[in-house]
Amino acid sequence: MFFSALATDYDDTLAQNGHVNGQAREALKRVRASGRKLILVTGRELPELKVVFDQLNLFDLIVAENGAVLFNPASNDEVVLADPVPPALVKRLRELNVSPLSIGHSIIATREPNEIQVLEAIRDLSLEQHIIFNKGAVMVLPININKSFGLRYALDQLGLSLHNVVGIGDAENDQAFLSACGCAVAVGNALPSVKEKCDLVVADFSAGVVEICDRLVDEDLASLSHVLSLRMPVLGESADGNPIFLNPLETTLVAGGSGAGKTTLVTAVLEQMRASKFQCCIIDPEGDYAELPDATVLGDPSHPPRISAAMDLLENPQISVVLNLLAIDLADRPKFVIRLMSDIQTMRDEKGRPHWLVLDEVHHYFSADQPSASSLPRKFPGVLAVTVHPSSVAVDFVAAVSTMVALGEEAPAAMNEFCSLTARSGPLDRMPLNSNGALILGHDEAITTFTPRHPAVKQPRHVRKYAEGDLADQDSFYFTGRDGALRLRAKNLVAFLELSEGVDTETWQYHLDAGDYSRWFREKIKDPALSADAVLVENDRSLSAEQSYARIKEIVRRRYTAPAS
Repeated sequence: MFFSALATDYDDTLAQNGHVNGQAREALKRVRASGRKLILVTGRELPELKVVFDQLNLFDLIVAENGAVLFNPASNDEVVLADPVPPALVKRLRELNVSPLSIGHSIIATREPNEIQVLEAIRDLSLEQHIIFNKGAVMVLPININKSFGLRYALDQLGLSLHNVVGIGDAENDQAFLSACGCAVAVGNALPSVKEKCDLVVADFSAGVVEICDRLVDEDLASLSHVLSLRMPVLGESADGNPIFLNPLETTLVAGGSGAGKTTLVTAVLEQMRASKFQCCIIDPEGDYAELPDATVLGDPSHPPRISAAMDLLENPQISVVLNLLAIDLADRPKFVIRLMSDIQTMRDEKGRPHWLVLDEVHHYFSADQPSASSLPRKFPGVLAVTVHPSSVAVDFVAAVSTMVALGEEAPAAMNEFCSLTARSGPLDRMPLNSNGALILGHDEAITTFTPRHPAVKQPRHVRKYAEGDLADQDSFYFTGRDGALRLRAKNLVAFLELSEGVDTETWQYHLDAGDYSRWFREKIKDPALSADAVLVENDRSLSAEQSYARIKEIVRRRYTAPAS
């Protein structure tokens, strides 16, 4: 499930005239039985809440005093999250005969129009307090204390993320926590200003709570995916300029050849995910994401990552993880990824995260000639997978793809492949003519062009992968000589420099004259600037073989720090 928790306001939402009816109580029980967490977020003080509602144990945690107090019904533990009420302010308000007047741990509560006297008292005493309104109620709290603050603290205790919370409320003081939730819901009796900012408006009072409870349990709000997508990362813009959002309840496949822009698009998406505090788990078979900011990398060319270590890290919603598979044999990668995805599914069933699983070069572990993908669940949402050709990916995995993205000059051919594999013949008739660059196929069964999103910040090159990593056989450089008498494989730039120093002059010159060095730098190392520098060396016929080698060595070392070490 994606939505693993429900956070609800009490008065005029769950309760009407202070009372929670039987239907609402039963609905909350169904949510708990589904494995989801329940959090009550109220402006009431805890003692009065215990008097009016005798089933607080329906909730995992209760945020009271509008965010200032956290209560655990199971353990009866109460934690005050804010500074106490200033005695000088209480004294002044009593001197002013402000009535009604209720004093909690950190909250002072009264009614309109007493806010004028309260504000004057705060000003006169030079206090850091702010006023929050709630349909006629006036609440005074320390600066920065509101329902959003209390909810965030509660979620930290539960190990949950705001993205996986459905919030429901009705009044001014609910807006702070509703806007922070992954889905914001207003009951029908809510203020117009609250309704305007919510993703969904349901029935009045507790009937609305029952409605959202039922939708949570029955469908995990899948019918709202078109609305919830507006909070998700953007793949790009359609021809008419509208953003195209990733859907967290679906599997997206990105295909394209070398230089088509796959890495650029995925980097842009990951950048947005990090900015929005989505938790990601990235499967990295080639070391492309070793320098990804704000992520913990497990594994390197010499040490395989451990699944147990990855899952321990993912327990913290603030941590995203990259698993570098370079040290795992190709034959062992499918089993490794299957085990990892099984553990991730277990965590998602409980907590709704990690929110996104990025499968780079997915054909490395779910290839078309391996049956391993058959053990995957039929649906595995929140997946962004990347490959070269859809036909190179296991059919069982391709069948789970709901959104197909094709990039580069071969985009129409890749889209054609995907539609053939999935028997989606209809969209082919509506393929844009003479299209190239970027195509997308979604639920509407229409293939359209779009402009892929680019990263806002230019990312550093993956120097470690190309300098010290283990490139695939087809991506390595081979010193063969003119007659193919040699077959010396350089699996990275370090190996290239070491081997080139030892090969004979004729072999070096043969590859230099053929332009093989600049071609490898351009097509496999994917560094156009390095390739351009190499072309200058290859075209300088005045250089001896030794001099040209020295020049090539110098330009590689200049651009890649790893070989220099």
